[in-house]
Amino acid sequence: MKYSGIGGQAVIEGIMMKNKQEYATAVRKPDGEIEVKKDTYVSMTEKVKLFSLPFVRGVFNFADSMILGMRTLTFSAGFFEDDEETEPSAFEKWLDDRFGEKLEKVLTPVVMTFSVIAAVVIFMVLPLGISSLLRPLVSSDTLMAFLEGLLRLAIFIGYIKVISNMEDIRRTFMYHGAEHKCINCIEHGMELNTENVRASSKQHKRCGTSFLIIVMMISIVFFMVVRVEGFLPRLISRIVLIPVIAGVSYEFLRIAGRSDCGIVNFLSKPGLWMQNMTTKEPDDGMIEVAIAAVEAVFDWQAYLRENFPDVYKRTGAKDGLENHSQTDKTEGAAI
Repeated sequence: MKYSGIGGQAVIEGIMMKNKQEYATAVRKPDGEIEVKKDTYVSMTEKVKLFSLPFVRGVFNFADSMILGMRTLTFSAGFFEDDEETEPSAFEKWLDDRFGEKLEKVLTPVVMTFSVIAAVVIFMVLPLGISSLLRPLVSSDTLMAFLEGLLRLAIFIGYIKVISNMEDIRRTFMYHGAEHKCINCIEHGMELNTENVRASSKQHKRCGTSFLIIVMMISIVFFMVVRVEGFLPRLISRIVLIPVIAGVSYEFLRIAGRSDCGIVNFLSKPGLWMQNMTTKEPDDGMIEVAIAAVEAVFDWQAYLRENFPDVYKRTGAKDGLENHSQTDKTEGAAI
């Protein structure tokens, strides 16, 4: 495996792929065509040098992922809005009158803020509250912190298990699998086509699912070491340490994505195991969407030529693809 630098995420009936400042969102429209929108996004770590420092950049990379995720999800959702005319609610009318075209820009930070608060409450406050009920039965602070961590993992796994039964989420997880398979195909030196992508793994060490599992595992260690008395001080310590834990987790994920070291691979296994729940095997149509997104922002043939010259010569790949010309890679192009 050789690091490519590309990453992405699943959206509604599609996939976003990002390479440096360029990203492309490919969506399978209701009429069966693939719509590809290409754009640029400059991350916070590039805008502010301080944000790119090790153990600091993880928090801002996570924020970038949320912002770009909201943007691409909104784009993909636009193709599947209900065609039936329905009367908007009084609240919807008020929002439209108040903000007009700026509504999306206003709602994005609101939704992000609510999502972060909800995540903190569900995965930090709730496990701490439940574990505190056991304090009369457990005298060891170390054991209490360990039990709290296990509760946090159990809540997360249960949450994923529940939503994975929803049809729309299951299809999103299938696109998630197609995203991983495309990146694995490229990073393992194979020509990017449907057959090779289908044969590639749907697990990848740089996945956001792995990041969340790493966060939860590292939090167990942190909270076993950092000890404070009283429920409120413990709650404050959990919240205050979130950026620190996220920063450490990101650095591990960064190393894992560039290394085939045995120890790193072993420590990555819990995240890869969890991806069995958040990624599903895609169909060929989903793989085609993933390939379209990759080719809009990444010259995989040049990558193979540079990193896997023997494979490149053996496959006889040529610059430019028969089925995906450069004219297909413009913003809003339909493939």
